[in-house]
Amino acid sequence: MENLKLPGIDYAALSPMLILFGVACVGVLLEAVMPRRLRHPVQLTLALLATVGALIAVIVGHDKRIVTIGGAIAVDGPTLFLQGAILVLGLVSLLLIGERSVERGGAFVSQAALTVGSQKDLRQAEGQPGSTEVYPLTVFALGGMLVFVAANDLLTMFVALEVFSLPLYLLCALARRRRLLSQEAAVKYFLLGSYASAFFLFGIALIYGYAGGVQLGQVHDAVTSPQRSQVLLFGGLALVAMGLLFKAALAPFHVWTPDVYQGAPTPVTALMAACTKVAAFGALLRVLYVAFDGVRWDFQPVLGTIAVLTMLVGAVLAVTQTDMKRLLAYSSIANAGYLLVGVLALNKSGLSSTMFYLVAYGFSVLAAFGIVTLVRDADGEATHLSRWAGLGRRSPLFAGVFTFILLAFAGIPLTSGFTSKFAVFGAAVEGSQTWLVIFGVITSMLIAFPYLRVVVMMWLSEPGETTPTVSVPGVMTSAALAIGVLATLALGVVPGPLLTLTTDAAQFVR
Repeated sequence: MENLKLPGIDYAALSPMLILFGVACVGVLLEAVMPRRLRHPVQLTLALLATVGALIAVIVGHDKRIVTIGGAIAVDGPTLFLQGAILVLGLVSLLLIGERSVERGGAFVSQAALTVGSQKDLRQAEGQPGSTEVYPLTVFALGGMLVFVAANDLLTMFVALEVFSLPLYLLCALARRRRLLSQEAAVKYFLLGSYASAFFLFGIALIYGYAGGVQLGQVHDAVTSPQRSQVLLFGGLALVAMGLLFKAALAPFHVWTPDVYQGAPTPVTALMAACTKVAAFGALLRVLYVAFDGVRWDFQPVLGTIAVLTMLVGAVLAVTQTDMKRLLAYSSIANAGYLLVGVLALNKSGLSSTMFYLVAYGFSVLAAFGIVTLVRDADGEATHLSRWAGLGRRSPLFAGVFTFILLAFAGIPLTSGFTSKFAVFGAAVEGSQTWLVIFGVITSMLIAFPYLRVVVMMWLSEPGETTPTVSVPGVMTSAALAIGVLATLALGVVPGPLLTLTTDAAQFVR
């Protein structure tokens, strides 16, 4: 016992995660003891302050390059950049969530949307606070994501995976207006996510048997040893990859995405589309670049095939969709394929361009779902594509904003979508993955069709009696939309500062 040495802990490096987890626990306690009329303003303010405080802690510690808690957490360039991205995107997501502050008949809907409803529903909703448990759950999820991208051993990564997944399962069930659809989405996400977590855990067991440890540095050292069992190595890698590919919505592990995106409350869908993708690809980058770099020639063809399949599935099935949220879900799947192209470059350019793409796509998708929350009728969000016909005549400003975002998704120049695709494709060519770039360009042309179909429908069709109105956005939704649109424009016109930042951050520590 006298020789027992406790692992060193750098609390300053861990402070962003500690802030979020501490505030989330406080939020749970306040939810139990606070009067209902005070819950919403207090919980929203607390969540926003926690996110801003954690972001400040990341910025203050931007020069840290350490491994702490006995090698369980690595704080390096990619960790700090991805944590900052998660917090900024999470802050914008909280603005969208905060606008949905009033319950109407038990539904989690926006204050602005009540102007569309009947006077009876309006009277019923007055004075009733919303589902305020959404705030501590969101903060818990963001905290788990910060740990996920910083995890330097597979067991810590698994714990972080569960910490941010469980709140998301609950958040998906909060859209009580479409109660059955939302609960069905939550159950599907939970069941499939549980299977993915089980595969991930079995993979950790196999890798432990192969390497004699679960730290990524230990795995890296073991990979270079030819005397060890290759069955355990590749079996473990395959199972761990399944868990990560599920979270990243890569084919064939993407099947949950359209149903969950459609059934979950739209701001929660925005949170998942932006922040969860950053967390999933951040962990995938660390596992492939740090632990399994020595067997790149073995997994590159397999993951390359998955990237091609993902791009094709996202592009082709997006054409057949008639619901806006499902269309954006398949768009998210296709973009996951483009991101995997950057990952498989397996060089510094691939790492930096993938991080740039994650930020650029995150801002664009938040703006897209922000617009979806505003297109409403008396029954709530009008997500069927036929309802958007003629929207440009009725609400030209918001139709113009949505058109700009769709053009960014299509990769039109002067948008962040073009810059990010150009960056990941350039890195892939540099990494001798030209065949992936060819498929990426082809699928980019395919997926442009459903985007342009929506643009034509909004601007060249006459508005009908069923064409919904666009609700006047509140301050927080307006701020979220402004941030998303300006970031999409800025990263398309002047991407240099962020590209420089990602290049400087593109260095892992073991």
